[in-house]
Amino acid sequence: MAERTDLVDILVKNNVINDDQASQIRLDHINTGKELKSIIMERGLAGPKQIVQAEAEILNVEFIDLGVKAISPEILSKIPESVARHYTLIPVGYDGEGKLQVAMKDPLDLQLVEFLETKTGDNIHPMMAEEKSIKDSIAEMYSVGIEKEVRAALKETEKDVKQAEQEIETVDDLRKAVESAPVARIVSTIFEYAIKVKASDVHIEPGEDHTRIRYRIDGILRERLALPRRVHDSVVSRIKILSNLKIDERRVPQDGRTMYEMGDQQVDLRISTLPTTHGEKVVARLLRKTKNVPTLEELGIKGLALKQFKEVIHKPNGIILVTGPTGSGKTTTLRTALSMINTTDINICTLEDPVEYEIAGINQVQTNPQAGLTFASGLRSFLRQDPDVIMVGEIRDSETMELAIQASLTGHLVFSTIHTNSAAGTLPRLLDMGAEPFLLASTMELVLAQRLVRTLCDKCKQPHETAPDETEKVREMLGPLADQYVKSDKITIYKQQGCSECNDTGYVGRMGIYEVLVVTEKVGRLILERETADTIEAEAINNGMLKMLQDGMIKVVEGVTTLEEILRVARE
Repeated sequence: MAERTDLVDILVKNNVINDDQASQIRLDHINTGKELKSIIMERGLAGPKQIVQAEAEILNVEFIDLGVKAISPEILSKIPESVARHYTLIPVGYDGEGKLQVAMKDPLDLQLVEFLETKTGDNIHPMMAEEKSIKDSIAEMYSVGIEKEVRAALKETEKDVKQAEQEIETVDDLRKAVESAPVARIVSTIFEYAIKVKASDVHIEPGEDHTRIRYRIDGILRERLALPRRVHDSVVSRIKILSNLKIDERRVPQDGRTMYEMGDQQVDLRISTLPTTHGEKVVARLLRKTKNVPTLEELGIKGLALKQFKEVIHKPNGIILVTGPTGSGKTTTLRTALSMINTTDINICTLEDPVEYEIAGINQVQTNPQAGLTFASGLRSFLRQDPDVIMVGEIRDSETMELAIQASLTGHLVFSTIHTNSAAGTLPRLLDMGAEPFLLASTMELVLAQRLVRTLCDKCKQPHETAPDETEKVREMLGPLADQYVKSDKITIYKQQGCSECNDTGYVGRMGIYEVLVVTEKVGRLILERETADTIEAEAINNGMLKMLQDGMIKVVEGVTTLEEILRVARE
């Protein structure tokens, strides 16, 4: 009984549940006789992983999250798949003392630990993991995951690499070695997996004793594979050949691109190399060739913000800016806006770095600074091309900003992006870059700030009834909208769970949260007076602007995403 009570205590200590919820759990336990663990699961107060984490703490055993752990093919070969499946365990690596770490559902099974030590010839360091995540890892790593292909290729590669090390004398020798089937297959597997899991970036990072492969999925980097250090140079050289980079130049960064096809999917890979302490790191950005353009509603823009944005993009002239950090979906928002106004009677020209999405009927130009084609020089040329609408990838300097303002003044609608933290902060930033207040006030039409949040998996999301203190937190973040969305001291929101559909993350895909600032006459006067971002924001809120945090909280109440996700992305 004490042990079960400890489970509740630890969940409270880990801020998974609060004191009120703990009291209710104990009361239900007394009234119904059910196990504390069952009550917690039924109420959706903690996920299986959080409970196993707490149990590991009770047993004084190390917990491991297999969802973020890459396992090398060499480590997997230590324990056969049949043994792993039968006993629900998986080897994960070696600890600092040279012991083989094994994730188990029951790390206190001493007979099993002894059996594994005999089987592997290693001392075993048992660790605790969620049973489902062990089974999923076995299925993914041994059978259908990226590891199987790579393990098969590595068996062929080991001999080839050792032989190549003795034979390689020239760049041509190196080129022939890395074009061998095994290395090519490793690279193909890395990229095919990225396409399959809808990753936006692949990071190939050399370490002292192994190379880790990480994938950015829904904005979060996840380690999925570890390669032996000996194949790193061959893998990097293979990628360099595919993207027309110099394979004998390892001292300076290089940038290239290649096209990769898998089935009916075409993906543009932007390759960047960087010399690090242990070798060259490679990052590949995946740009999918897709003709499906999402609507503004699908992107997550709604209500008054949607109405205002639709009105402004149909104006004949003015400046519309989209702001946010790298990877926040600015290009996708602009692509949707341009697709909405793209008709045969309008000449649209875009200047991008790089051209991420190709849009039929629009003249798209990629910058080339080495040849003198910058945002500023390209914008000057555009004005001689009789455009109606101009899109400049980013306002990076005062020259580009001044040309954008001039283009707007001469009757063009200008779209662009800029890096600021909020919509209101964009206007003082432009003034700091040297924009004349009277020109900015007369040309600026709208600023849209955005971030991307992960959306809940519909298959496994769990309803969660908020405690009074949580409800108060939701009300506080909704601000003036609280009465509209929170009707009592308990509301139902959703939490992530994890299933096979979402790779045990609890999330599938992403959606934007937005704040849309329309430059009204009053806001224009504040620009003329060089007022602060706070003053401009207060005026915009009076005009009905929702802040990103409020927009995010509405999506939480509507069951689209989680409170934790909004706080991670939009907390000020």
